Amino acid sequence: MKALVLRAPGEAAVEVVPDPVRNPNQVLLQVRCVGLCGTDLNSFRGKNPLVTYPRVLGHEISASIVEGSSLRPDLAEHAGVAVMPYKSCGKCPACRQNRPNTCQFNETMGVQRDGGLTEFIQSPPEKLFAADLSVAELSLVEPLSVGFHAVQRGRVTAADTVAVLGSGGVGLGAIAGAAFRGARVIAVDLDSSKLEIARKAGAAETINTSTSSLAEGLRNLTDGSGPDVIIEAIGIPETFRAAVDHVAFAGRVVYIGFAKEAIAYETRLFVQKELDIFGSRNALPENFREVVRMLEQKRFPAAEYVTSTVPLDDAPEMLRRWSDRPTEFTKIMVRIES
Repeated sequence: MKALVLRAPGEAAVEVVPDPVRNPNQVLLQVRCVGLCGTDLNSFRGKNPLVTYPRVLGHEISASIVEGSSLRPDLAEHAGVAVMPYKSCGKCPACRQNRPNTCQFNETMGVQRDGGLTEFIQSPPEKLFAADLSVAELSLVEPLSVGFHAVQRGRVTAADTVAVLGSGGVGLGAIAGAAFRGARVIAVDLDSSKLEIARKAGAAETINTSTSSLAEGLRNLTDGSGPDVIIEAIGIPETFRAAVDHVAFAGRVVYIGFAKEAIAYETRLFVQKELDIFGSRNALPENFREVVRMLEQKRFPAAEYVTSTVPLDDAPEMLRRWSDRPTEFTKIMVRIES
């Protein structure tokens, strides 16, 4: 079968790889579509410290069941499924607390082990989420679930005003997730086209920081008190600090992205505001199920969000183009033709 193989930074090609050897305890899947995300781009650029080479990329997977549906009573052959790409050890402190999303020894498809940009894969049945969704929508379940998990970490309710810093793929998930819980959402970005999508994903207000002050905008929209929750989905020192600076007293800050350098904080605010500060990593099964419900209700602008779709054979060139001109693309999907 064919697969997109990253041999080394900047060296991606479609190659012939062995078909999977059937495991009777796993479900055999035919891959239909895989979304590309910033993790794949960083791996291509050689900036992902977790990836090893050679590696088949891809963890935002839409597939259909070929064999093994009998392993779970609610699965059916040929059914469309989204795939949870994380593997946990079951023994570390996180796993013992029923938080396998942050397993100390996590292995994510396309990063520490081979991913979904190939024709067939196998998956444990518990990692599959069947849904009446389009092929592209099924590929969106995993990235959106990361934002939904951040919303869960922030204990967001309908009583909250939530500001999301960054309206890229993960930020949009947080925007949609907070809106799905009934919260009032303020989307923040410096790209007006991303903010348009953010409104369609559920943001009630937006702040374009290329033309407006973040501090002033948040003050004006919250009567001077600041948002109850700020979710940081960019990963730079300025927005890490801004989350603490601008969140309300007794507020909650959730970090999804992580900065690549040390950050200096005004630590007085941690104590003076008595903040709850959370990290957020990957997602849990309940986040996948919640995203599926949201997509089935057609509350996310999937068709407008996906800006480029290419066949597998064109994926290496698309990665190069994306790396050279990252601002030209919002969401790239790779269709797998059997």
